[in-house]
Amino acid sequence: MSMMSIRAATPGDRDAIRQVEEHAFGQAAEAGLVDALIGEGDAVVELVAVEEGQVVGHILFSRLFVQTAGGKVPAVALAPLAVEPSFHGTGIGGALISEGHIRLKLAGETLSVVLGDPAYYGRFGYTHDRAARFESVYHGEALQALAWGDAPEAGLLVYPSAFGSALAA
Repeated sequence: MSMMSIRAATPGDRDAIRQVEEHAFGQAAEAGLVDALIGEGDAVVELVAVEEGQVVGHILFSRLFVQTAGGKVPAVALAPLAVEPSFHGTGIGGALISEGHIRLKLAGETLSVVLGDPAYYGRFGYTHDRAARFESVYHGEALQALAWGDAPEAGLLVYPSAFGSALAA
């Protein structure tokens, strides 16, 4: 068995990323969201997991802002995370999240927000308690946040326009 590697996504990965997203979610909506976020220049960190030359996992952290009384503070949204179904349970998703967090911290990011399974994302430090005071169209138990430093505790989460388009689709 070969070693899985994680690297930054490249333009040549677009078709493979689309396939991973569609296979993982069983629909094209998340792949369309990725295309829109990339097309609009909202990507902050985008990584792929590669096994034997094949892209088998993908993660995208895109720019969002927290609107506070003091102005707009940059943050990131983790969405989506996808792993080929035949590779579920192998640790690829966790490796993508961990590597993404390392790169985000090195880049000076202080806050990541995710909408997902609290049991899964809680393993990486995301909590609903950290996100509970944010205003968001996605408010609920699945809305979670992780901070690495001086990050806003409250405010309005302003997502890239691609998220609104994905909701309307």
